[in-house]
Amino acid sequence: MKFSTQNPKKSLHLVSLGCTKNLVDSEIMLGKLKDYTMTNDASSADVIIVNTCGFIDSAKQESLNTILNLHDERKKESVLVMAGCLSERYQGELQKELPEIDVFTGVGDYDKIDLLVNEKRSAFTNEVFLASDTNERVITGSSYHAYIKLSEGCNQTCSFCAIPSFKGKLHSRTLESLVKEVKSLVARGYIDFSFVSQDSSSFLRDLGHKDGLEQLISAVENIEGIKTARILYLYPSTTTLSLIDKIADSKVFVNYFDMPLQHITPSMLKIMKRGKGVEKLNELMNHMRTKPNSFVRTTFIAGHPGETVEDHEALCKYIEEFKFDRANVFSYSTEEGTTAAESSDLIEQEIIDERAEIIGEIIAQTTQESLEAEVGKTFEVYVDGESEEHEYLLSARKTLWAPDIDGEIYINDNELGEGEQIKFGQIYTVKVTELAGDKLLATVIK
Repeated sequence: MKFSTQNPKKSLHLVSLGCTKNLVDSEIMLGKLKDYTMTNDASSADVIIVNTCGFIDSAKQESLNTILNLHDERKKESVLVMAGCLSERYQGELQKELPEIDVFTGVGDYDKIDLLVNEKRSAFTNEVFLASDTNERVITGSSYHAYIKLSEGCNQTCSFCAIPSFKGKLHSRTLESLVKEVKSLVARGYIDFSFVSQDSSSFLRDLGHKDGLEQLISAVENIEGIKTARILYLYPSTTTLSLIDKIADSKVFVNYFDMPLQHITPSMLKIMKRGKGVEKLNELMNHMRTKPNSFVRTTFIAGHPGETVEDHEALCKYIEEFKFDRANVFSYSTEEGTTAAESSDLIEQEIIDERAEIIGEIIAQTTQESLEAEVGKTFEVYVDGESEEHEYLLSARKTLWAPDIDGEIYINDNELGEGEQIKFGQIYTVKVTELAGDKLLATVIK
């Protein structure tokens, strides 16, 4: 995601790669650099920052390609900064191999980015930066929605994931800090919130509370002015039936259940160190589905070491039968420092990609079925603005959905009455009239 506007004095070009958690850190950097104005034109920018992702091979390559391309087009006297996870994870190697970069920094100094840029100095603080209510953020991409980061790090030991090696153990923000930040954003006009972290359902466990998310839900419900909220990235072993019930009973949190499963067979869950057994997983997933108007999203990994043909076929069958509303699949990527990287049961890349493609086709079909089921229904949406497709179509998002990842609805008609304009960033009730490709078309009825 690129951020932009113009500056007669010093200009800034910032690119945030990877997940929504990175986006929050980028917004904090923008808050520290508020004296700069932002531009989409990297060739004219005085400062260029790339907030990198280092999760899997494709994300690493995207980060490196982006920063090298920006170096090629930047002006001579500009400052080029490499920040974030990839920079943190490979700080020694990158500083040696990329003399093009002026400033290197990792995941501990987002709140010091102004000093590093002004002094043209690299820094890697040992502790991961934890957002707080005192950080000034420049919210990007929306006038009404904001992401709130719950914690940093992770206590899980998944076989394929290197994140704890450079982000450390779970470090939760206090509930008081979160409430203060949300209240300040509500005062600025924000009404829709997505709460995110690496393992959101472990929130506050490092501070001695096993029901941290339930406490959060209660606290957020008491903040006047919030219309909707959702939680991203639940973890199987720290999600409970009571948490699912708490979400479903909330008048603010929508029935949005985002739990990356990665796999479903007993042998693969054990190999991948995913904590819960299949019976418990099925109990959680089925409980989510019993909730009215539930929306269930997940992620899978294809071709993890040790995955047999039978495991793959069982996973395909499970996805077909459960019919997730949305899902993603990633080809297994060997990450140094993980237990999976030491496995002797590595699978050939061609087979990994073939399995990922098969799962991707199944997911495409179940997503299409989820969209088809919306035709004829009436529900609430947020209207974001004019669509990129056509000037006479408005872009909207179902209030249940998360921004950017779950889809877009085109508004092509309204029944509000003559002269009544649709206002962007507000909730309207629509009726879906048809599905065109992967886009729902709808009419505003009130």
